[in-house]
Amino acid sequence: MGYINNQTGYRHGLLENRSVIKKGMYAVITPDGLVKNNIYGYENCDISILSSPKLGASFIDYIITVKDGGKNMEGIGNETDEVFLFVIEGQLEVYNCDKKAELKNGGYFYSPLGKKLYFENSKKDNAKILLYKRKYKKLKNFNPETITGNINDIEYRKFEEMDNVFIKDLLPSDFAYDFNFHILCFKSGASHGYLETHIQEHGAYILSGKGMYNLDNNWYMVEKDDYIFMASYCIQGGYGVGKDDFIYLYSKDCNRDEEI
Repeated sequence: MGYINNQTGYRHGLLENRSVIKKGMYAVITPDGLVKNNIYGYENCDISILSSPKLGASFIDYIITVKDGGKNMEGIGNETDEVFLFVIEGQLEVYNCDKKAELKNGGYFYSPLGKKLYFENSKKDNAKILLYKRKYKKLKNFNPETITGNINDIEYRKFEEMDNVFIKDLLPSDFAYDFNFHILCFKSGASHGYLETHIQEHGAYILSGKGMYNLDNNWYMVEKDDYIFMASYCIQGGYGVGKDDFIYLYSKDCNRDEEI
């Protein structure tokens, strides 16, 4: 099966890992030790499933390295599932029945239910992507549309009126959408204003820097390329540490009432 960081064979030191798994509550998943999966439809791709219902999430997050000629021509999504793709590194052609886009670093593509998403890498360099999939929760006559963009074209705004924490919203704040993706940026030493407790789930991929993150009142050091899952009502919040901005991409379900 191999590992996503291509570590094979014996190590010189002890077997050790920073990852922490608390099923149904939270997880910190590091690249070290993350096993590749074989999934039908993904050609010339290294793919690992990060979050899934088996962990306690209502969504699925994948981390994928798309190599030269890598693609998915089977299509991702169906009549009930919506899909979001984000390009962490490299370049990728992404499309559905509505739109086609050549996405570069920071590019993203949202494909609503009933419109399969396809991608292909025609470049020699690898592309690294985060892929998100969930069941869409319908609401009256609201209908989501295909959206594509790039985070570099979106201005930061202050997060909760703080001067050193900033946020970007990738999808519209509209009842047609039952989730959103955000970029959160902490300057060195910045933090959340409080430890959050809420019903929404998060899947967070760290794009740069280092941070100290509180999950259910336990502190963990995290850094670039780590992934964090936060379940409903998991206490969470963090600090940016080190010289680089602590930036992560995260999903958040929204705009829907709970069912009894």
